[in-house]
Amino acid sequence: MNNLLAIPWLSIVTFLPLLGALLVLLGPKNDETARHIAFWTSLLTLAVSLLILFGFDPANTGFQFVEEAKWLSFGKISILYKKGVDGLSIWFVVASAFLMPICFLAAWEPIKEKVREFMIALLILETMMIGMFCSLDFILFYIFFEGVLLPMFLIIGIWGGPGRVHASYRFFLYTLLGSVLMLLAIIAMCVFTGTTDMTVALKTDFPKSWQNWLWLAFLASFAVKTPMWPVHTWLPYAHVEAPTTGSVILAGILLKMGGYGFIRLSLQMLPQASETFTVLMYVLSGIAIVATSLTALVQTDMKRLIAYSSVAHMGYVTMGTFTKNQQGLEGAVMVMLSHTLVSSALFLVVGVLYDRLHSREISRYGGVVNNMPHFAMYAMLFTLASVGLPGTSGFIGEFLSMQGAFLANTWMAAVAGLGVILGAAYMLWLYRRVFFGPLTKPDVKEMTDLTWKEYAALAPLAVLVLVMGIQPGVFKDVISPTMKAIADTAHARIAGGVP
Repeated sequence: MNNLLAIPWLSIVTFLPLLGALLVLLGPKNDETARHIAFWTSLLTLAVSLLILFGFDPANTGFQFVEEAKWLSFGKISILYKKGVDGLSIWFVVASAFLMPICFLAAWEPIKEKVREFMIALLILETMMIGMFCSLDFILFYIFFEGVLLPMFLIIGIWGGPGRVHASYRFFLYTLLGSVLMLLAIIAMCVFTGTTDMTVALKTDFPKSWQNWLWLAFLASFAVKTPMWPVHTWLPYAHVEAPTTGSVILAGILLKMGGYGFIRLSLQMLPQASETFTVLMYVLSGIAIVATSLTALVQTDMKRLIAYSSVAHMGYVTMGTFTKNQQGLEGAVMVMLSHTLVSSALFLVVGVLYDRLHSREISRYGGVVNNMPHFAMYAMLFTLASVGLPGTSGFIGEFLSMQGAFLANTWMAAVAGLGVILGAAYMLWLYRRVFFGPLTKPDVKEMTDLTWKEYAALAPLAVLVLVMGIQPGVFKDVISPTMKAIADTAHARIAGGVP
């Protein structure tokens, strides 16, 4: 067992996709070969991530599988290559690896131009995502955090829709500008602690006069990435113009980077400032839940509707995080994990329809259940999971985050409850318009049911949506001890205070 632990598993799972990208680049100039190399590399990466998960000890609330080496030195400060996972980050590493094989399957037929370049971009993106979630050095974290921008910028800008250039620049500039302030905050924290080691900053009581400014700098970055109202406006444009695979990665993983950052950096490192700005976060979360749900109700484009629903769901994440209690934090993480499955699946559902009719307009469809019954069954499951139906993945996260909100602020819980009602309204309205009603349009009549690749992409997501809904302990038991430790430590440091 000790020999197995000595293997740098986190480095392997991080850089294996990069090795795959190199093989695609240097291998045969053949699109089919590139697809196979990328797909099998992603499956191998998933296998390694599962090995890490099976070797993870939930009872240990510290960081596990830690790797540390000196990297660069600037005066008295050394930048470390340091990686590790705890109950907060382990599932996001697995989720990042899990989604990629599905993305390669979903892109197999639709992506026909610059296939090798597309596979390379996706594999580089996977390295950046996994690397960010297991980084324990500030500079390493920032490199991976910002590293996702370039491949996603290219995926939207090259393989996207008619407005792809505008959408890609909007995505890039919004997220980059916010992150500049985060970089300044990171530099300040490194100067104060004398190290770039995040584990040191997690135990450091920063002066109260510093905390508020540092917290606001992190807010500028994480609010855009999450995305929170009112800096969410880049997301609908990016989703509408991105290819299906781009939307799956954007909604499934990239949005979680903001939620992860709020817990890891804002709450854990700056608990007093988090307490100071709790009301602000409640207000912004409440507006996000209600306002974007109302906006989703009037959308005519399926992708845009699902994009606004993502903003609403991430409102539950920020609400649960800043309740600062165990239930709220567990709910925030469970909502993020469920959203990874459900939003990814819903964008794949839209992709199936778009591949057949080349339209995302809701009014363009109707009666699809008649000639695509298996597809309609999958779509119904994911729709109900998005609504938060008990027995699906969406229920447990929303329940816990609302329970945490009720314990912290009953008004916030009431607003969250209203969001659940509105969520049911726009998702069921979407399903009724697309799948039910008379099948009258000739081109809709000619649409065929799922291909084997589409089955292979949707089935794993459906299984996990049901497993997470019926047996949530499989996921929750891994994160609960860490969330309790984070909540207890935050309350103790808030009560103790610093000058």
